[in-house]
Amino acid sequence: MALPDGVIYMDHAATTPTDPAVVERMLPYFSQWFGNASSVYTLGRKSLDALDEAHETVARVLHCRPTEIVFTGGGSEADNLAIKGVAYAQRKRDPQRTHIITSAIEHHAILHTCERLAQEGFTVTSLPVNGDGLVAPPVVAEALAEHAGKVALVTIMYVNNEVGTIQPIAEIGSLCRAQRVPFHTDAVQAGALLDLDVGALNVDLLTLSAHKFYGPKGVGILYVRQGTRIQPQVLGGSQERNRRAGTENVPGVVGAAFALERAHAERASENARLTALRDMLIAGVLRIPETRLTGHPTRRLASSASFTLAGVEGESLLLNLDLIGVAASSGSACSSGSVEPSHVLTAMGIPASAARGHLRLTLGHSSTEEDVDFVIARLPEIVERLRALSTRPAVVG
Repeated sequence: MALPDGVIYMDHAATTPTDPAVVERMLPYFSQWFGNASSVYTLGRKSLDALDEAHETVARVLHCRPTEIVFTGGGSEADNLAIKGVAYAQRKRDPQRTHIITSAIEHHAILHTCERLAQEGFTVTSLPVNGDGLVAPPVVAEALAEHAGKVALVTIMYVNNEVGTIQPIAEIGSLCRAQRVPFHTDAVQAGALLDLDVGALNVDLLTLSAHKFYGPKGVGILYVRQGTRIQPQVLGGSQERNRRAGTENVPGVVGAAFALERAHAERASENARLTALRDMLIAGVLRIPETRLTGHPTRRLASSASFTLAGVEGESLLLNLDLIGVAASSGSACSSGSVEPSHVLTAMGIPASAARGHLRLTLGHSSTEEDVDFVIARLPEIVERLRALSTRPAVVG
């Protein structure tokens, strides 16, 4: 995968380039085998065969049944289907089951969906995390006990998208299973690098997004354990076993399944390679004074390095990195002309002043040792210059 000349891409947590081999696998379904999978003639049956194969491919990676896989229009849609679909189904079965348990550091696809449910009469517990961004299983157990008989769903992410902390999903899932409460995990950041065996993880629902593991954008994957009650959120047809209506995006689905299969075939070697690069990057950036690593020091995704740098604004840092060809990201968000600190960092107890200086560097297939060396060499001078500017007295008059 060739990047544009002069670009060092360190934002793989945001999106990844579609692998050329994935594009090649998708191409016939755009123009040659373009039929609607619901049609009975040969073109339609060819598309249906491709969809069936994609369900089987994903099922092999997740160690589940092909019938437990639902393809959606993206990770956010898959999260919405999981949370709303289960919450509504649980309330319909038992009007007392109207409580959702989640964490304070979830992706907005989770948080905003829970907020919407709260407007519709559900109640929500947002669990705290420790300073490393970890949700402690005993805290989950306490919430389950407090709301016993009323919990419709627990949803805790597998890996945090901003700081890379890996949650103890199997332990949390075991607690939920003991209480017979459905458990969903947003595994979007885990797709390329972590084990997705749904049995070992003790999950009832799991979300993936193809563009996070070198597949196409606009394709999500939702695992729904057989027997889990779920109400469809997109209506209009019987596709995906009546769980998600709409003419199937056959090229996208084919690409997503193939990309996931490739990612897991390469998972062990890529984890080892990226871990070495990540540790070099962390060591180099931490040599900058007043810099702190955020996220868990060891329970961390191999591709993820996240920092706060005192005395700089994250947005200014990103713009200066971009000027030298480095694409990175920050946990802060620009709102109404002001930079707001990340909800993830503030939930971890990091002061707002420090959270505004957040830098996230995430590695991937294109990352090299030379890329890491370049960033380590150039970042200190950028930080020094921005700190000097921030302390310069304002000119009056």
